[in-house]
Amino acid sequence: MSRPVPPRPGQGAQRARLAEMLRVDQAGELAAVHIYRGQAAVMRQAPGRERIASQLKEMEGHEQVHLSRFNDLLSERKVRPTLMSPVWRAAAFALGAGTALLGDKAAHACTEAVETVIEKHYAGQIEELKDRDPALAAELSQFRDDELAHRDLAVEEGAHEATAYPLLTAVIQAGCRAAIKISEKI
Repeated sequence: MSRPVPPRPGQGAQRARLAEMLRVDQAGELAAVHIYRGQAAVMRQAPGRERIASQLKEMEGHEQVHLSRFNDLLSERKVRPTLMSPVWRAAAFALGAGTALLGDKAAHACTEAVETVIEKHYAGQIEELKDRDPALAAELSQFRDDELAHRDLAVEEGAHEATAYPLLTAVIQAGCRAAIKISEKI
């Protein structure tokens, strides 16, 4: 019985890897937009939370810019989005709303957890692409800087003071890492 021959590295492998990157990045930005929408929807209804709702809306705007760019890249490079998009959209909104219902500190802990995973994810992609596709690596660097600013703001706003912060953060980060792996392939 003969074994299947593994694909040879080269142009096809690089194209497939880039498709995985773009697919997961688009899915991540889609999720980020919906997390912030869920959080803002709750915060807008909570008395005295207008400042936080405004911050969330601003961060959603940054994520929407990233999402629009990835939508364009998927189209330009003929990469299909993840089939999980409807699930991620609903799960992200629920995560955002759910953490906001736990309070502003939990909402900030969610932001910190998500942005920490995304920052590391982008850092790895930037390293992988810096020589092969420096223009895309530069765009990802800018997006990474935005994610770091969101994370830093969440920490300044008291993310670490959230009830059950270690558990909340661990669960959210594990979910993010799982979503990344799933979105690369599906």
